[in-house]
Amino acid sequence: MTGAVWRRGPQAAAGIGAGTLVLGLGLLVGRADVALLGVAPLLAALWAGRPRARRTTAQPALTTVTTVTIEPAGGPAAPGELRATLHLDPPDEAELLHARVYAPGHRPTGVVVAATPRELALTLRTVRTGPQRTFHVDARGYGAGGGTAEDPVSVTAPDRLVLPTALPLGRVPVPRRLRGLTGPHTSRRLGDGNELRDVHPFTPGDRLRRIDWRTTARRSPHLDTLYVRRTYATAEATAVLVVDSRDDVGPDLRTWRGTGPLRVDEPTSLDLARHAAASVANALITGGDRVGVDDLGRRRRPLPPAAGRRHLRRVLHALALSSPRGTPQRRLRAPQVPADAIVYLFSTVLDDEPVELLRAWVAGGHPVVLVDTLPNVRGAREEHMRLAWRVTRAERDDRLRRAAAAGAPVVRWAGDARQDATLRLEALVRAAERHRSGVGTR
Repeated sequence: MTGAVWRRGPQAAAGIGAGTLVLGLGLLVGRADVALLGVAPLLAALWAGRPRARRTTAQPALTTVTTVTIEPAGGPAAPGELRATLHLDPPDEAELLHARVYAPGHRPTGVVVAATPRELALTLRTVRTGPQRTFHVDARGYGAGGGTAEDPVSVTAPDRLVLPTALPLGRVPVPRRLRGLTGPHTSRRLGDGNELRDVHPFTPGDRLRRIDWRTTARRSPHLDTLYVRRTYATAEATAVLVVDSRDDVGPDLRTWRGTGPLRVDEPTSLDLARHAAASVANALITGGDRVGVDDLGRRRRPLPPAAGRRHLRRVLHALALSSPRGTPQRRLRAPQVPADAIVYLFSTVLDDEPVELLRAWVAGGHPVVLVDTLPNVRGAREEHMRLAWRVTRAERDDRLRRAAAAGAPVVRWAGDARQDATLRLEALVRAAERHRSGVGTR
C-alpha cells in the first residue's frame, strides 16, 4: 500500500505567513524584540507541519492511509429507511478524522472524530423505489494541531434496489372465464368443489363418496337408483400486470424536462405504478391466483404468470427493475397475454399508445383495468408551463374518457386516491358478480 500524501494544513500555512510577516517587519524596522515575536509562530508552524507517526520504533507499521469502506445492508430494501455502516480506519500520523457524507436529496453531514478505527451508522430516508443511489463519503485525516492533512479519500456506496411495498387490498377484479383444475374461485363446469350444482342419478364415473343418501332414500325407497351431489369445480384466475415505464414524472412540472432533480420525499409516477402493481399482485397471489408482469418501456421477455409466495418475490423484483432503457420504441401491436387473462395497465396516459393497446386487448376479449398513476401535479409559476399543463391535462382527460368508453374502468392511484382505490376495486368486483348473476343495478 502506498503511503498517504500529507500536506500543510490551513493552520500551518497561517502560522508560517504570520511568523514570516512579523519577522520581516521586525528586521525592517530594526526591532529585535518584534522579530523575536515572529520566530515562535514560525517555528511552531514548521514543527507542526511535519507528519509524525503515533507509534514507537518497536511497534510494527500500521495504516499509512485512511481506509474508508461502506457496508450496505444486505439484500433488496423497502421504501422508508436505507441503512449502511461506515468503516473508518485512519493512518498512524492522524490525530483527527473528518468525514463528510452526501446523499441524493439530502443536505451533506460532517463529523469530526478522534483518529481511531471506528464504525458509524448511516441512515437515508426515501420514498422512491427501484435502483437508488445512496451514500458518498469524503474522509480526511489531520495531524497534530491540524498543521498537516492528508489528501481526501472518496468512496461511493453501490446502488440499492428498493422494492415496492404492497397496500393491503380486499377483493380485486378477476377474469370471467377461469382456467385450471383447482384454485380459489368457483368455475361454471362440473368437478370437485364446494358449491352445489344439482342432485343427479348415479352414472359411471361418479364417486361413491358423492352419494346423497338422504335424497336417495326419499326419491328411491327401494334403492333402485342412487343419487349423487354434483358440484362446480374450482379454478384459478390469470392476471397480467402491464407497467408503462416510458414516463417517470413527479409532481413538479419543472422536472418533466429531465433537467431538475426529483425529490426523494415525493413518489414519481413510476413509483406509484410499482406500488399499485405490487398491491394488486399481493392480493391475487395471496388468494391463489396466477400473476405475470410485462413492461412497455423495455423490450424483454415478460415474467410469465405463476403463483406462490416465491413468485411474488420475483414479481416485486421485476417491478423494481421496470424502467425504460433509452428511447422506448413504439409498439406495433399490443403485448400478447394468455387466453382468458385479465390485464391491469398502470400508466400516466400522457400519450395515445396506452389507449390503443387497451382497445386491442378489449377487442381480443380480455377484461382490462386501467390504473392511473399520474401524481398530483402542482401548479407552476411560469405562464407558459401553466398553459402547457392545461393543454396536456385536457388531452389526458379525453384519453381517460375514451378508455372508459372502450369498457376499461379507470382507477386513480395517487395521493388520497390510493385509499379510495380499494373501494373502487371492490365495487368493480361486486358489479361483475351482479352482472353474472343477472341481478339488475340501479
